[in-house]
This record gives sequence, structure tokens and C-alpha cells, in this order.
Amino acid sequence: MNNVGSMRWREMRRHDREVKNLEEIREILDICKVCRLGMYDGGEVYIVPMNYGYELAGDKLTLYFHGAREGRKLDILRKNPVVGIEMDCMHELEEGQTACQYSYYYGSIIGSGRAGIVEEPDKKLKALAAVMRHQTGKEFEEFAKNPGLEKAVTIIRVDVEKYSCKRHEKTR
Repeated sequence: MNNVGSMRWREMRRHDREVKNLEEIREILDICKVCRLGMYDGGEVYIVPMNYGYELAGDKLTLYFHGAREGRKLDILRKNPVVGIEMDCMHELEEGQTACQYSYYYGSIIGSGRAGIVEEPDKKLKALAAVMRHQTGKEFEEFAKNPGLEKAVTIIRVDVEKYSCKRHEKTR
């Protein structure tokens, strides 16, 4: 079993929901389609939901986001590259007989890391391909055939330094 070791960053209260197996973490990364990118803007937290792509090499997680070439998030990241991430998926309400017997099923990943703007055209194209592959399940050849596509967007790369993964699923 391939488990997360060096990347774990905190003990969870609910050890029964902690996910350590990398294949299970990859499954949650694949199912989730939106990641909330949290930034600190001089006394205020700014959170943006964004589609993403990713690379998971061993337990090293890298996230890629694409967006406009200017705006508040880029201004913040240029001043302070420290970010938080949160994604969740597999939502399902489990009804109970009383209010206290209700439960909620989910998968989630939270963490922190450092963001940077990807400037090199070939790395931007690779990141765009990762985003599209994750969002659609398809490979797009136009990234290789049409250099210059990357000029229309900014690519944010987040090297996730610490993360944890949880899953609460139905017992069948």
C-alpha cells in the first residue's frame, strides 16, 4: 500500500476518516473538480473557487489553475505566495430518524503551500493540458500544435507543502 508519509501535516480527530493511501487520494483528486484557493490580503482572507489540474508524484502534490492575466488574486499572490487549498466532493446526505442521527458523506483534501506564476510557455502549455485532462478526461493536441495558446491566460502553480485527506462514505 502506497501511503502518504512526509506530507501529512496534522493529526485528525476522526482517524477512521483519514485517507493515507495514495490511490484513494488520487481518486478524490479526480472526482473533485473545484478547489478553493485561499489567500491572505493584508488583514482579509480572500477565497476563490477554481477549476484545477494536478500532478501527484509519490506524495508530492502540485496543483495548476488558469485564469485572467490580471486581477485581485494575482495582485495578492505577488505580495504573499502562501496559500491554503480546500476541495470536497462525493456529497450525499444520510437521513436519520432524529436530527442527531443525520450524517453527511464526502471526500475532501485541505492543505497549504506556496503559489507562483508560471511564465515559461512550455510549462504553461503542460499545465493547461493538465487542467483540461482533469476537467474533461481528454487529451487535447492543440496545446502541442498551437504554441501561443498560453499567452491568453495566467497559470498559477501551487506546490502543496502539507495536506490531509478525509473520506466519510457509506458502509454498505
